[in-house]
Amino acid sequence: MPRFAANLSLMFNELGFLERFAAARAAGFDGVEFLFPYAFEAEQIAGRLQRYQLELALHNFPAGDWAAGERGMTCDPRRVGEFQDTVELALEYALDLGVKRLHCLAGKLPPNVAPERAHTTFVDNLRFAAAALAPHGIDLLIEPINDRDIPGYFLTKSAQAAAIIAEAAAPNLFLQYDIYHMQRMEGDLANTLRERMPLIRHIQLADVPGRHEPGTGEINFPFLFRTLDALGYDGWVGCEYIPLGDTVAGLGWRTALT
Repeated sequence: MPRFAANLSLMFNELGFLERFAAARAAGFDGVEFLFPYAFEAEQIAGRLQRYQLELALHNFPAGDWAAGERGMTCDPRRVGEFQDTVELALEYALDLGVKRLHCLAGKLPPNVAPERAHTTFVDNLRFAAAALAPHGIDLLIEPINDRDIPGYFLTKSAQAAAIIAEAAAPNLFLQYDIYHMQRMEGDLANTLRERMPLIRHIQLADVPGRHEPGTGEINFPFLFRTLDALGYDGWVGCEYIPLGDTVAGLGWRTALT
């Protein structure tokens, strides 16, 4: 059975962020993930991870002005210096929090920038970030995201991500595979998981439509969970979904579908 990590940016949102760690442990999770830690001191989060014996599976690089719609800057040739600063900040937090995987959001294709130039910038920035993380044993992950939820997002398909990983040729650069996003963009989930498994270091889930709990939509999660077991995947599966109601009340899928 997969190891599930609670995404504390979306789950247990009945509580304040720092209270969600205790709630995740009480609900039986051994791991957590979240989008960003930067609104809090690293010591605050590290203390809760230690207190509740939780492993932090993943967090993201800073993504710019999230409230204004920014979703990363890695493909933006006009913001290379700013991106390099985010690498430094993310690494500082990662070392304090003991996390071994960081996700680098590609960002939206900038206005008046050719896709080819954005691609080159993306690859160059990934090489820079991977080189900064490598001495610390930290993997750098990229995630294709559907362009209906985020119109204009630069990285949208698993094949595109695989090609970029090959081009960057950084030994610690891998794929973050989100079942929800890839169902919306390409489907064929089981076959794609089999094909991309050598590149995958983190998986996330939510059902389609709605991005809610497994079992609320069209995806055959029991089959996918068996597929992951058969493939020998032993990493975390982040529960990056929006609960339909109370988070704890909606956790019955973990026994019903596994």
